[in-house]
Amino acid sequence: MGARSAGRPRDPRIERAALEAVRSLLTEGGYAAVTVAAVAARAGTTKAALYRRWPALPHLVHEAAFPGELALDLHLGADLVTDLAGVVRGTRDALCAPVAAAALPGLLAEVTTWPDLHAAMLERFTGVFRALDERIRVAVHAGEAHPDTRADDLLRLVIGAVLSGVLLTPGRLDDAWVERLTVTLARSLRP
Repeated sequence: MGARSAGRPRDPRIERAALEAVRSLLTEGGYAAVTVAAVAARAGTTKAALYRRWPALPHLVHEAAFPGELALDLHLGADLVTDLAGVVRGTRDALCAPVAAAALPGLLAEVTTWPDLHAAMLERFTGVFRALDERIRVAVHAGEAHPDTRADDLLRLVIGAVLSGVLLTPGRLDDAWVERLTVTLARSLRP
């Protein structure tokens, strides 16, 4: 006799509806508007169905706001300043998108309660860390960057600058800001 699976297979429509409900609630009312009851009602499901799929509300919000890898379209290999500008602009665009900007304050408050959430948030930047690490190695070898330059430190500076901008001066991280931050970072990397 074959092994029997427990319960019914999960309906992927529930996941899609829940994620879309979270996105809508975030853009309409911010993080405070997103409750399990509100998501369930808008998605046409139950709170129990949501808890079977996500361990807690912050995990659902994270998945809705940051559905995948943030470096899928990252292309490095131009001159170092252009590459830095791409990383700064890409990070700004990812974290300042309306859904992400609405989710970030609440998610940042939740990471102390949910260490796995913190790990998941950092995981979204894995590709950026990897690509930037290789690019910095090339820059150091070419004499474009100081030998002590570390990609992880650099990316944390960029993420931190964008996060502080999202929290303190939302809407003011324009292209001129990207250029100023890029110039500052490039200056600091010089050998």
